[in-house]
Amino acid sequence: MEAACSPTTAGKFVVVGGGIAGVTCAEQLAIHFPSEDILLITASPVIKAVTNFKQVSKVLEEFDVEEQPNTMLENRFPNIKVIESGVKQLNSKEHEFQKQLTKAKRIMIIGNGGIALELVYEIEGCEVIWAIKDKAIGNTFFDAGAAEFLTSKLIAEKPEAKIAQKRTRYTTEGRKKEAQTKANAGNTGSALGPDWHEGLDLKGTKEFSHKIHIETMCEVKKIYLQEEFRISKKKSLTFPRDHHNQLVIADKEIWPVYVELTNEKIYGCDFIVSATGVTPNTEPFLCGNNFDVGEDGGLKVDDHMHTSLPDIYAAGDICTASWQPSPVWQQMRLWTQARQMGWYAAKCMAAASVGESTDMDFSFELFAHVTKFFNYKVVLLGKYNAQGLGLDHELILRCTKGQEYIKAVLQNGRMMGAVLIGETDLEETFENLILNQMNLSAYGEDLLDPNIDIEDYFD
Repeated sequence: MEAACSPTTAGKFVVVGGGIAGVTCAEQLAIHFPSEDILLITASPVIKAVTNFKQVSKVLEEFDVEEQPNTMLENRFPNIKVIESGVKQLNSKEHEFQKQLTKAKRIMIIGNGGIALELVYEIEGCEVIWAIKDKAIGNTFFDAGAAEFLTSKLIAEKPEAKIAQKRTRYTTEGRKKEAQTKANAGNTGSALGPDWHEGLDLKGTKEFSHKIHIETMCEVKKIYLQEEFRISKKKSLTFPRDHHNQLVIADKEIWPVYVELTNEKIYGCDFIVSATGVTPNTEPFLCGNNFDVGEDGGLKVDDHMHTSLPDIYAAGDICTASWQPSPVWQQMRLWTQARQMGWYAAKCMAAASVGESTDMDFSFELFAHVTKFFNYKVVLLGKYNAQGLGLDHELILRCTKGQEYIKAVLQNGRMMGAVLIGETDLEETFENLILNQMNLSAYGEDLLDPNIDIEDYFD
């Protein structure tokens, strides 16, 4: 493989990408083949490494993601050779998000995924207009009930103390460790992940905690710079003070940028944050290669993470899982799956190189993801939103406002998925019930009766 701006390099295994999938894959290959050079090509002088890994249950896992300089990876694994290639220019510190926010009175956030969810909760002292294309927040992860449970936390004051920063941040500027957090990014790179905001002081100019207005069922129609908007003669709206009051008031303040939404509303703001998801970065690989590409733009891989081309594997955000999945697993471009796919790809590559076969990893038997939204622990299991189950399913719910939200998805009396928000301590029990497909018809709604210790009963 030839890397841009560097001499031609070669190795038995070449891994492209310094995100979780690529680094995990390179680490595992280095362990399998200690006498071989493993080449890792990355577009940045920092890589993302898994730290504090904890196996919570058979499938659920928790870990931190730490940005580290490439040299730390090479020190841990002397047979990994990191080649930095692909970056032409990095954004300067003048465009850093945290610095811009300190001057902001109002921002607009576009998107309804994990990054948008955390951003609207973490930002303080700044008006936030949040535009989502769905009826409720967090549509990727939650149903309307869970969204309502979380919304009450979103609009309340935040009593919790800031969580201490769990990892050291490294900047790409000067390639040196710095005390302050940077948010520099090129055009390509790995996904931010669930704890990207930790250690950032996300405060605007005003002295209040939350001031959030949500515009649902809409997208961006047009963006105007200040002068363009003045010439257009259109009117923007003030920040809505009351969700129940539909009175429309024109905004007299002049803003650097204006956003016209598809619901015909226009808001001015200091800047816009686009948090609309992850796009597979396949472009560098498609030219001159006949890869099979999925509908979502990813490189199709089989059940051994092998693409349609010989000796080429893919894992993480760039790939599209094209095997027949387990009835309770689906692909989502999350850090947990990136780590699992990177680890499994290395295992498959190692086995194939010596002519051996390998069984599919157990982590693909059940979709399992643990994260944190609005300071609540959130566990998603299996078909947690009844994905692909049609109308042939039932939901059992238990909700204690401000404390927990529990949803079990059942089909033909068997649990197919679950959403657990809060400290429920039910994740391992529900994981077992989904995996063993025990018939729960006899229990009915008593399954979530708070007076029954279901954890002890089924364990």
